[in-house]
Amino acid sequence: MFVESVSNPHDAGEPPANRWLVLAVVSAALLLIVIDMTVLYTALPVLTHELHATAKQKLWIVNMYPLVVAGILPGAGTLGDRYGHRRTFLAGLVVFGLASLWAAYSPSANALIAARAALAVGAALMMPATLAIIRQTFTQGRERGIAIGIWAAVASGGAALGPVLGGLLLTQFWWGSVFLINVPVVLVSIVLVLVLIAPRPGDATRRWDALGSIWILLGLIGTTYAVKAAAQARADWGQVVLAAVAGFFFLALFVRRQRRIEHPLLDFDLLRDQSFSVGVIAAVSCSIAFIGFQLVFSQWLQLVRELTPLQAGLQVMPIALASFVSGPLAGSWIERAGTRAVILTGMGMAIIGLVGVVLTYQPMGWALLAFLVLFGAGFGVAVTGSSSAIMFNAPQDKAGMAASVEEVSYELGGSFGVALMGSLMTAVYASHLELPATLMAYPQALDSLDEARLIAEQLPTEQAVQLIALASDAFDHAFVVVSCAAAVLLVAVTVGLLLWRKR
Repeated sequence: MFVESVSNPHDAGEPPANRWLVLAVVSAALLLIVIDMTVLYTALPVLTHELHATAKQKLWIVNMYPLVVAGILPGAGTLGDRYGHRRTFLAGLVVFGLASLWAAYSPSANALIAARAALAVGAALMMPATLAIIRQTFTQGRERGIAIGIWAAVASGGAALGPVLGGLLLTQFWWGSVFLINVPVVLVSIVLVLVLIAPRPGDATRRWDALGSIWILLGLIGTTYAVKAAAQARADWGQVVLAAVAGFFFLALFVRRQRRIEHPLLDFDLLRDQSFSVGVIAAVSCSIAFIGFQLVFSQWLQLVRELTPLQAGLQVMPIALASFVSGPLAGSWIERAGTRAVILTGMGMAIIGLVGVVLTYQPMGWALLAFLVLFGAGFGVAVTGSSSAIMFNAPQDKAGMAASVEEVSYELGGSFGVALMGSLMTAVYASHLELPATLMAYPQALDSLDEARLIAEQLPTEQAVQLIALASDAFDHAFVVVSCAAAVLLVAVTVGLLLWRKR
């Protein structure tokens, strides 16, 4: 097992005295970003009911945010390298605050989907800047490892904290409060950024490839829509094929263009560094497994176990707490062990945690709690190792680009986690829900358990109880399949990384 270098010769200089305050500011902004990815998991059943959202609209409400973020991130990182990361960070805060107001008071499901896209624009402007500012602020190897560990803890723990915050707010306020809470944090963050973070000039010679940004966004939307549409109970295969072809076409155009232009949004030469590539692969796979599991587990707790949003949020709290603790600890370990060892250790912990959850989820006792803690801790360790592998192996002048790659890895993983695992959940649910003759007039129940519950509200008591029981059993089976699929994915990637040694 080799140990990668965790220092970079491109970095030098005395670190600023207020560096830990700077870390606190960018971490607070990051917390908003990642919470907004998962805060709707507990709010989704309530929101679906209030806005009368269809199954497709529900998936887009969840998926629009990480999808648009992933599409815009490459261009946003380059903008930071060109104009300065403090400037793009501030611009992102403003956009994010305004979009939060829009989302909170959205009158319909389609309006909320559009607001989620606007939120994604603000998040995409901020996210590369958070890591790039850390990279520029912390110049010493061990301190930088701890700083990135804290950043990773916020990223992983915040994603797990989202359902808790959503559940807490929904016990006292309407569903829009999960977005409105962003506004005061944004206002305070803007003031602190202006006071604490010194402006640094960007590289005016860098170009921003607007056409490339559009192509990768269209490519990701097309391919993700194809995956989601294919898993519907009554899939329109014409739409599936058309979306898939269009998505791959635009992604191919993006790759071809990036290899030809002088100032690409994504320098594929970075991927030739094996440590960098290992970080990217681990980040994508861990995000798919983590976000996919979070989505299904949060809904299972509410729709099958009939917990309140707050109770469901508290049930996933151990994942967040374990991630918060394990990230900085892993960061302090990186300098001695290397990023690959940290990544593999974290993924191994997450695998054991997922398998344990599948074996112990029914009683919902202390054993389940222990495995949720292990899963969250493993994810926090893996995220710290992945982020460090990406950021430590990129030159200073491409810090924004490297941060974009890192963020795209997690956002793309999160997007496909929702799409793939959410689609698998829908497909398994539909295949295991066999409606009796008395309920055959309600095929919409095959779309989701939410739809089945809405239909049950209009049925006589006996039929309603029967429909909910059948749908809940089908969703329970879907939860097990998705959890196992997430574990299998992590096992396959872990074995692959173990076999892929540096020569």
